Amino acid sequence: MTEVMGVLNVTPDSFSDGGRFDALDAAIARGHELVAQGATIVDVGGESTRPGAEAVPPAEEQRRVLPVIRALVEAGASISIDTIHAETAEAAVAAGASIVNDVSGGLHDPRMVETVAASGAEFAIGHWRGIPDPAHRRSGYLDVVGEIREALARSAERAVAAGVDARRVILDPGLGFDKTAEQGWRLLARLRELGGPEARILVGISRKRMLGELLDALPEAARGTGGPMARDLATAVTSALAVRAGAWGVRVHDVPSTVQALAVAGAWAAAERAESSPDSAPAPSSVPVSALAPAPTPALRPGRSAAGTDPVPEPMPRFDGDLIRLSGLEVRAHHGVFDFERERGQRFVIDAEVSVDLGAAARSDELARTVHYGELAEAISAAVERDPVDLIETVAERAADVALSFDGVRAVRLTVHKPEAPIDLPFGDVSVTVVRAAAGSGSGSGSGSAGGSE
Repeated sequence: MTEVMGVLNVTPDSFSDGGRFDALDAAIARGHELVAQGATIVDVGGESTRPGAEAVPPAEEQRRVLPVIRALVEAGASISIDTIHAETAEAAVAAGASIVNDVSGGLHDPRMVETVAASGAEFAIGHWRGIPDPAHRRSGYLDVVGEIREALARSAERAVAAGVDARRVILDPGLGFDKTAEQGWRLLARLRELGGPEARILVGISRKRMLGELLDALPEAARGTGGPMARDLATAVTSALAVRAGAWGVRVHDVPSTVQALAVAGAWAAAERAESSPDSAPAPSSVPVSALAPAPTPALRPGRSAAGTDPVPEPMPRFDGDLIRLSGLEVRAHHGVFDFERERGQRFVIDAEVSVDLGAAARSDELARTVHYGELAEAISAAVERDPVDLIETVAERAADVALSFDGVRAVRLTVHKPEAPIDLPFGDVSVTVVRAAAGSGSGSGSGSAGGSE
């Protein structure tokens, strides 16, 4: 599920909505409105980070935000506190906030990472080089994507070293913070490169200057009414594209337009997945990837002989020919035996190998004679996202069945990784692997396991 973080600025001077919600009643009402409109998180901020904004003492910041947080939490809202001050973060979490959203990534206040660690809150780590500089004097990068990826990694490592649970870290590339429009678009285009396969990326493009520059280049009649709120349509479109590119969540001022854009993108993606279902032949549109791998060692599958006594070996599907490999497919779903896993969901990572005969495709250079791996990825993702179950064994079986439904697939080896599994000891990963053969393929079906868990 995509997280939609609705912005609630309890400030008199924010760049787009300053003063609209600085009164307590207005702020609380706005928070309720954001939730009703579809925001899954309300991001409450009491200090503007716009260029030229005056610094706000933590005491005044808390006076603005804490009553709002308490009221919204009491009503059941999920709250993020947008602050660069450790003192405010600590008070906000005590008032019920579950996420600390620090645009400085813990760099402004040296106490921030220890404070977040002690609080147990989630930590949204932003990238910045200071309060935004409209002149871009700090926007020099040799490799903007690589440098920001490394900076975010350092900030995350610093937080984890201080005691923040790595599974509770969220990364924000900090669009608009000492980055030109061109640099911002490059970051969005390579969003998945900003973190590892388990990274949760938050994109805050809402009403940013880079959108304004884009719209200013359009014919006057196409720009809208002018002002920051005229950027809401562009915000919604960009947010939907960011989610399609792998964003975990988006931070927006105008929730309805983004929720609508996400609904359209979701319907489109669902139709694409339906087209790759067993009832529809996949329409190839990309080049296949093939490789060779040795046949695995046959394994015993739990079973009994005809006499009902000893376990009998069952042959594994053969993987000694052509393969198409898909690895690191990230899907957010709500599987698990615990209620909090069902409610909040978590990240699953899928690796799949399908055994196919790629000779005809290689000789003819016709995409229709191979498996369209883009459609395969969409179909597996849809299978994993489906109704919640307790076990990742069940998820793996479900996804393997979908892979086997593709024409030409003789066997599949599919692994479901659960890197955020609720294990109280330090661990790197937990996963389940199943190996299955298509009916009538001439090779049996079997299963192997790599550390099975719920």
